[in-house]
Formats: sequence, C-alpha cells, structure tokens
Amino acid sequence: MLYSASRNHTRTQCVVSNAMGKPNYNLVGGASASVLRAGESGFPAILLNRLTSAAPATLTALGNISLLALPKTALFCSARCPGSAILAAYDQAANWRDAGRCIISGFHSPVEQECLRILLRGKQPIIICPARALPTRIPPEWRQPLADGRLLILSAFPDTQTRVTAALAHRRNEIVAALADDAYFAHITPGGNTDLLAKMVAKWNS
Repeated sequence: MLYSASRNHTRTQCVVSNAMGKPNYNLVGGASASVLRAGESGFPAILLNRLTSAAPATLTALGNISLLALPKTALFCSARCPGSAILAAYDQAANWRDAGRCIISGFHSPVEQECLRILLRGKQPIIICPARALPTRIPPEWRQPLADGRLLILSAFPDTQTRVTAALAHRRNEIVAALADDAYFAHITPGGNTDLLAKMVAKWNS
C-alpha cells in the first residue's frame, strides 16, 4: 500500500571509542559524523513542519547528507507478514533498485532487511535509520555504498541509546515517515503500530 505525502563520500574506516567512551565515526579524509540541529542549516525542515514540537532536536548523520534532499519513499512492514505481501515487497524493492529511487527505512523487520539486501545490490540511494544511536561498527556490506556516496545512516537518538526498544522503533518510524515524500506499507497489522503510522501519513496527505 502506497501513501503519497507531498512536502512544502567517503570510505569508511574502523570506528573506535574516544577517552570518554563515546564512539568516533571517522571517515577517510578527516570527516566525521555530522550533527544536524533543529532550526539550523541542513536540518530537514519537513520534520518541523510535520512533527512540530515532537520533531527531534538533533539528527546524527554518517554518510552522504545530500541524500536528504532527494525525493524519498519510506518502506514499512509489520514483523509478521503473509507470504503474498512478502513477495510483493521484494518485487517492489527490485523495482526501486532498477528505477534508482531513494528508499528510507529502519530496515529492521525481516522483510525490510531482505529488501535492504536487494537494494544494496543496486546503485540507488539508501537512507538507513536505526532505532538507536549510530552503530559503533559499520557492517561490511554497507562500507562500499558509503564509499560511493549512496548511503546515509541517520539517527535521532543519543549515544546512550544503544539498544532497540519498541518505543524507540515507533519513534524512529514516525521520523522516517515524516522525512519521506511517500510511504510503502508492505503489510499493515490492524490496530498495530504500522496501522497508526499509515493513518498519520494519510492525515499529512489529506
């Protein structure tokens, strides 16, 4: 199910911790993870427009920040999903890959993770939003897309949030939906979080 919502490079090195125990996200060339603050240049205005006072105060970004300016589709799928919806989601991911569409998601549920694997085999832009702080280790399969400038890892959570919880996942999904131009729901469980999220997206588009 697709909801449309109109809206008014580096090579990764190993990540190490500093003396305070906080991770340093170092990139080749001396760059590091960027912190985007609400109201400042670079912070997505759409978050403030849609989430208003509930918008995150900061975003931490690792990778190509310019991907935030691209038209984006958000991908969501309930953890439990019928087989027909799973196959449709995989086909849709392949279509996005071939069309060069920028996809934003938490890529957390099993179906979302498989869609990410399909997208990583292409050349199109991807924005990954974990429901926690930025990872302290970059998965090997993410390194080349980061180096090619087609991947952005974006977190709205502080360094202290190192474990995914249901509450953080719900908050992350709200932010992902608010950032996107449209949203694809591979499967919606009635009364579940994806159902609430779909209604939120529909309201933005009404």
